[in-house]
Amino acid sequence: MAAIVFKDVSVTVNAVDLSDHVQSCELNYSLAGVEISAMNSAGTRTYAAGMNDTTFTVTLFQDFAASETEATVYALVGTTTTVVVKPTSATVGATNPSYTIAGAYLASHTPIAAGAPGEAGLTQLVFQGGTIAKAVI
Repeated sequence: MAAIVFKDVSVTVNAVDLSDHVQSCELNYSLAGVEISAMNSAGTRTYAAGMNDTTFTVTLFQDFAASETEATVYALVGTTTTVVVKPTSATVGATNPSYTIAGAYLASHTPIAAGAPGEAGLTQLVFQGGTIAKAVI
C-alpha cells in the first residue's frame, strides 16, 4: 500500500500561488443523493446523483505584503474564482493529481484573527461550489 505524507501541498487561488502560506487544507467533493424511488421499487430506495457540493477549506498564515495572502484574498470575498490544489508542487501526473475548482465562491475572510500573544496570525477560507475537474496528465 502506498501512503502519502502531505508536506508540499500546492494551493493556487485566483492564479496566485499561496503554497508557502498553507497551514492546512481540505478538499471535499460530493454529489447530493436525490431519492428517485418509484412506487414499484419493491421496497428498495433508489438514488441518483444530484447537485455538486464541492467545498475547499484552507487555513493560511496571514501576510499583508503585496501579492501575498491578504492582497490575494480580500477582493475575492463575495465573488467566485478558480482554486487549484495538488498533493505536491511536482508536475501533475497519476501520483500527483491536480484538482481545479472553477467558479468557487468565497463567502468570508477574517483579515485579523489574533490568538494569544506570540501566536501566528491565521486566516481560514472556505470556498463553496464551482465545477471541479481532476487532471492526472
